[in-house]
Amino acid sequence: MTRLTALQVMQDAPVIPVIVLNDIAHAVPMARALLAGGVRMLEVTLRTPQALACIEAIAREVPEAVVGAGTVRSKADAQAAAMAGAQFAVSPGYTSAVGQACRDAGLALLPGVATGSEIMMAQEDGFTELKFFPAMQAGGPAMLKAWSGPFFDVKFCPTGGVTLQNAPDLLALPNVVCVGGSWLVPAEAMIKGDWALITELAAATRLLKK
Repeated sequence: MTRLTALQVMQDAPVIPVIVLNDIAHAVPMARALLAGGVRMLEVTLRTPQALACIEAIAREVPEAVVGAGTVRSKADAQAAAMAGAQFAVSPGYTSAVGQACRDAGLALLPGVATGSEIMMAQEDGFTELKFFPAMQAGGPAMLKAWSGPFFDVKFCPTGGVTLQNAPDLLALPNVVCVGGSWLVPAEAMIKGDWALITELAAATRLLKK
């Protein structure tokens, strides 16, 4: 399997869905619903006991999708995600240990940053495609505009507080490649098995311009 780069993950679609799965039975139909809407980079967060099993199920049964692990906070998380079939990782913050673990495991990594110092730390380790998190709470578009000067060579995926309504303002910025959003996979839709709604929400994001 060819290793992905973080930039390839970011450039695939305007939005990477941030997914919280509480039931493994939802994993495959949800992945197929997102894929039907044109979204194939799927970030399954490691926030529930079922997350790794869900990643494994999607990797096995929906090979057209590219499943990644979110909320990767340690070397153990990175290793477990790779073993489950994840092809990329997203972290809420950044440490050199997590960066190296993802490299060792063959995972493309979008490290989370919220300050200039964190950007510099990630850059020192060779990471130039970063997740800005929590984006709207940490300054939103104004912060990204401020960073565009000193960090002219860095590309961002803002995540946290991002909605279909404010995503266009973020995507209009030259240093933003894509955004991360949980609105594509509403918890209520998954509980009800309303996969058609998830497909509809995914398809709507393809109209966002980048």
